[in-house]
Amino acid sequence: MYNKPIGVIGAGSFGLAVANLLAENNSVLLYARNIEVVEAINKNKSWDKYNIHSNVCAINDIQELAEKCEIIFPVVPSANFREMIKTLSPFLHPYHILIHATKGLDLNLPAGCSLSDMKVLERHHIKTMSEVITDESVVVRVGCLAGPNLAGEIAKGLPAATVVASHFNEVIQIGQQLLRSDRFQVYGNPDLTGIELCGVLKNIIAIASGALSGLGLGENARSLLISRGMVEMIYLGRAMGGKTESFIGLAGIGDLVATSHSTLSRNFTVGRRLAEGESLQDILGDMQEVAEGVNTIKICKKIAESFKIRAPITEILHRVLFEGLTMEEAVQYLMKYPLNVDVDFM
Repeated sequence: MYNKPIGVIGAGSFGLAVANLLAENNSVLLYARNIEVVEAINKNKSWDKYNIHSNVCAINDIQELAEKCEIIFPVVPSANFREMIKTLSPFLHPYHILIHATKGLDLNLPAGCSLSDMKVLERHHIKTMSEVITDESVVVRVGCLAGPNLAGEIAKGLPAATVVASHFNEVIQIGQQLLRSDRFQVYGNPDLTGIELCGVLKNIIAIASGALSGLGLGENARSLLISRGMVEMIYLGRAMGGKTESFIGLAGIGDLVATSHSTLSRNFTVGRRLAEGESLQDILGDMQEVAEGVNTIKICKKIAESFKIRAPITEILHRVLFEGLTMEEAVQYLMKYPLNVDVDFM
C-alpha cells in the first residue's frame, strides 16, 4: 500500500470501476463535480447501480485531491478534459503522476477557428489527452490506461486486463502495482501515443459494428468490419505517431473486439440505435454518458483528408451521422469499396 491515497477524477461508470480496482489495495479519493454524487457514495457506498468499495472516499474539492494525492487517475470525457486539467493545474507539482483513462482527442485550433474552417489539419492541431496534460500543467510523468475494459463487467468482478502506457517505465510499474489483482491483469507499453490512439480509434469501428447488429447482418459481416477496421485504425494511428505493434495488441485488437460485440459499449449502442431508425440527436439526448466515437469520427475524417489516408469506414460513418446517408446505403457502399489486398500495412 502507498502511504498517501490514490486520486481518481470522474464518477462515471469507468471512473467508479477504476476507483474500485485501486481501492482493493489502497485508500482512494474520488473527485466528483456533483455534490449529490459525493454524498450518495459516502453515505450509501453505491451510485448508479455500482457498489463502491469501502476504501473509496468521495470529495468535491479538486485542490484537496491534488494536495493529498501524488498519483491521480483522470477519467472524464475528452470534451471536458482540457478544462478539468486547467482547473487542476494550479495545484499540481512536478512530483505528481497522472495516468488518464479518457478515450478521445482534443482539437488545438487557431483562435476563432472551428473544425469545418480548417482546410488541413496538422499534427499539432490534434492533441491526445497526455499531450493536454503536459500542455496545461507542470506534470512530466504521464501515462494512460487502455484496453477491453467494459465498466459493467469489471464491476461484477469478471476477469479483464488493461495496458498502462507511458514514456516512463516508473509510471508503468506504478500503474501495474496499483491495479493488478487476481481478476485484473496489467500490461505495460512505452508507446504512449499509439496506445492512446488505440482507445480513441476503436470507437469508430464500434459504432459501425452496432449498426451491423441493428440491421441484423450477421457475424460474417462483423468479422469483415473488424478486420478492415483494424487496418484503418493502423493507418490513422501511424499518421499521428503511433506504432503498428500497439494496434495488434490488447489495447488495439483486444479492445476493438470487446467494444464491437458488447451491448455494454456506448458506441456500439449508438450504431445499433441509428440502424434501428432513431436520430443521432435523440440517441445522444438520452444517453447518460458520452459516446466518444461520434466526435472522433468528425476529427478523424478531417485527419484522413489532411494526411491523405484511405479511411472508408470513417468517411461513410461521417456521411451517416452528419450528411443524411442511411445505414443501408452505407453498407452497400462499403461492400463495393475497391480493396484487393487483405493485409497491406506490414
